[in-house]
Amino acid sequence: MQEINLNYWRTLIATLLLAWLSTVSAVADGPAEPVWKAGVSSVKITPDGPAWMAGYASRDKPSDGVELDLYAKSLVVQDGSGETLVVVTLDLISVPGPLRKFVEQKLAETRGLKPANLLLNCSHTHSGPEIRTTDSARSGLEPERRQQAIAYVESLQKRILSSIDAAFVKLAPARLSFQKARAGFAMNRRLASEQGYRNSPNPDGRVDHDVPLLRVEDATGAIKAIVFGYACHNTTLSFYQMNGDYAGYAQQYLEEAHPGIVAMFMMGCGGDQNPYPRRKLELAKQHGRTLATAVEAGLETPKREISGSLKVTFQTADLEYADAPAKDELLQRAQSTSEHEKKYAERLLNELENGTLLTSYPAPIQVVRFGDAILFVALPGETVVDYSLRIKRENQLPGGPDVWVAGYSNDVFAYIPSLRVLLEGGYEAGGAMQYMTTVIQPGAFAPNVEDLLMKSVNQLIKATALELPVSTSE
Repeated sequence: MQEINLNYWRTLIATLLLAWLSTVSAVADGPAEPVWKAGVSSVKITPDGPAWMAGYASRDKPSDGVELDLYAKSLVVQDGSGETLVVVTLDLISVPGPLRKFVEQKLAETRGLKPANLLLNCSHTHSGPEIRTTDSARSGLEPERRQQAIAYVESLQKRILSSIDAAFVKLAPARLSFQKARAGFAMNRRLASEQGYRNSPNPDGRVDHDVPLLRVEDATGAIKAIVFGYACHNTTLSFYQMNGDYAGYAQQYLEEAHPGIVAMFMMGCGGDQNPYPRRKLELAKQHGRTLATAVEAGLETPKREISGSLKVTFQTADLEYADAPAKDELLQRAQSTSEHEKKYAERLLNELENGTLLTSYPAPIQVVRFGDAILFVALPGETVVDYSLRIKRENQLPGGPDVWVAGYSNDVFAYIPSLRVLLEGGYEAGGAMQYMTTVIQPGAFAPNVEDLLMKSVNQLIKATALELPVSTSE
């Protein structure tokens, strides 16, 4: 009897030891079964032939070639419960609200997805095609250019949907992880002078040099996609050839170094940041190489494996404008010798004739939590760097998720200044409003712009953390 008991205990101990060793081995080798699914695809969106370009009002003719092709890239991520996030990055100047709405409605019809399940971000390259999605944006164009603009948007919509569909087809077990690095070629471009704040390199200005990375691996550990961010205007170039600027080259270099992957650039809060030095093709390539090198360095840092579930939230913040100019003032401005000032006044007068000027704008805010590892905040418009720095300062807690803040997401309708920038004045504070045509801006935002935007951000962050219901604009 004692011998039987002894054998029993020996067998039990051996079994438990074997189980423990298996567990240790599994932990060391990573989870046996990935809890995520992911699919990624890439579709070329370079215009077919010469096209008018976006970004600089001084351009007076269509493009005359292609230096680097432009792409729409889609990443579809699903957690174990089937919750889905569709991320689309675009080598384009903007994500106009109507383009976002079109894609959003199609995904609702075909896949039952809600607005919170879709995230669009643009690189803001100033060497891509113009994207005119509204009558106001096409007003005054000669018939041929107007028709070309309509045709490109229709083609772009189809190509984005085809990219998303291809990513869904490729959904497969995947592992997600977060890594990060830094790159230093962005510099604040708001320099104080006797004439006010002007567009010039400011070495003492605020910057965000973080390069956050979302690493997507298949079940074998092979990298399938790298999503990386940086906060800096894509304005190295201003010539007449289609080109993704530094962000385009960074993606190209990474895909060449890692055959078979898709590299996706996510624009940060770079509204008041420029790449320096500028103006030469070799500099765009150099900045692209610098950013790609930072990503490569990030890939060697410790991986923060993402476990848990995906939580997506979305709502709009009604950003208020300052008091609009009166009709008499607009009539006077319409006589200006400045062509841009004159056209801007004429647009506002036309808006008055057809109704009233806007008093606020519904700006989309999105927060996504990737398990316990990433708190991702997607802001609209050309958001200045103050927002990224503030959101990370207030939410990057020891042991908490890494905070990633993107601007230029979901609806790039205007510059969105912080209160500091608004009070300082200058281009980002309101001077740029005259160049916006998708939405006719009546003037600068009201002083509560930062408070209103941050109120929505904080509501969504709280909702993702505590799993509370939140009202959306569905």
